[in-house]
Amino acid sequence: MRPLEIIIPLLLLVYLLWQAPRPQTIRFIPALTLVLTLAHFTLEGYRWQMIPIYVLTIILAILPIFNFDMKPVASFLTLGLLAVSTALPMLLPVPKVATPSGPFAVGTTTYEFTDTARKELYSGKDEARRFMVQVWYPAEVTSTAKHAKWMSEPEIYAPAIAGFLDLPSFFLDHLALSISPAYVDVPLAKTSEAFPVILFSHGWNGFNAQNTGQAVELASRGFVVISTQHTYGAVITVFPDGTVAMNNPKALPEDAEDPNYEIVARKLVNQWAGDSAFVLDQFQDFDQEAGNLFYQKLDMNRIGVYGHSTGGGAAIEFCGTDPRCKAVLGMDPFMRPVSAEVIESGLSQPSFFMFSQGWADLTDSKNNKLFNQFYPNITNNSGVIVIEGTKHFDFSDLPLLSPIAPQLGLKGPLNGKRVTVIVDSYLLDFFEMTLYNKPSALFDGVFKTYNEVRVR
Repeated sequence: MRPLEIIIPLLLLVYLLWQAPRPQTIRFIPALTLVLTLAHFTLEGYRWQMIPIYVLTIILAILPIFNFDMKPVASFLTLGLLAVSTALPMLLPVPKVATPSGPFAVGTTTYEFTDTARKELYSGKDEARRFMVQVWYPAEVTSTAKHAKWMSEPEIYAPAIAGFLDLPSFFLDHLALSISPAYVDVPLAKTSEAFPVILFSHGWNGFNAQNTGQAVELASRGFVVISTQHTYGAVITVFPDGTVAMNNPKALPEDAEDPNYEIVARKLVNQWAGDSAFVLDQFQDFDQEAGNLFYQKLDMNRIGVYGHSTGGGAAIEFCGTDPRCKAVLGMDPFMRPVSAEVIESGLSQPSFFMFSQGWADLTDSKNNKLFNQFYPNITNNSGVIVIEGTKHFDFSDLPLLSPIAPQLGLKGPLNGKRVTVIVDSYLLDFFEMTLYNKPSALFDGVFKTYNEVRVR
């Protein structure tokens, strides 16, 4: 809960519990809380989870005008206040992305790309492939710098995410109030060396900001992180001209037993891998373009790639076919779309994989069987771990949505902050080890640093 969301119910509680005779200062509390509520609207922003408190504030501010005796209802209102003031705002807080720990401040910006060499496969129109990317980078923060929102166009994204999670459309409206630690369109950090580049691919029905916590942490450590919004595979995509592209369910069959599943899924992942290749082409041009934000600041010889779920499969496919990839990390990588050629030939780049317990325990799944075929063919293996007490979405920011995320099916029972510590530690160490040549105590082949981690 945010500061005024805590102060207002506490003041009301004091007022209700303070029985007569009330000092003059106590009698002014309802009026004060009304003023604070107006300040809350302005400074913190309205959200529907606070409606019971808003109503109670108005009632208590109005009743003294009519000399209404509060004693008969004080106990009832007190109990009601205790319940509603803590339940909704605490169970559905405004998500907060953790402040990154690295030496750099973090900037962020977005781009729209159109690849005229490839056709859009999922729009039903004869048009070129068009998609968005968001970039996080080491930055210089100016006096006029403003924090970015956790997600762009939250009034469109929030209902779409709620729908994907089978929640009422209004349920996540408060995501519009969530602020990122990154600053919008600020200058790149002034350093003598260029920064390594890391590409990220989200999963099916995901979005490019779903792993913002990891992106800002990596950027604070000296990486430029580029996250692609894979149009028609993402939960929804919003373009600067106002065009909205919904997820196309036909792009990945809902029936996993569909005999054409692998063929259709491979087509999808090839499109996503093509997005990654085009992104690198564009940023190579940015690095050579005088006046560009990234002019001569991108080390295109140090490129890492990682992805979650279907994005993990796309990362493997891309790194199996594009030599620009120098290191690859998969989080619950979805292997069924990966081509037979890549599964059989494996990868030559340093490769590391993290699995949630939820996915790893499905030992007889097609996905795990394919991974077991693929893994021995990796020539530069950095290991495979399983994080006990986690589920598929623990690798993203989605568990930030609520402390009851486990009950909503968004995460496993392991504490969310603990999950973040473990995942970020391996993510950072892997890319610092492979792209910055820094030694890592985590990657000793034993993986006993965290009790929740076991070798797969």
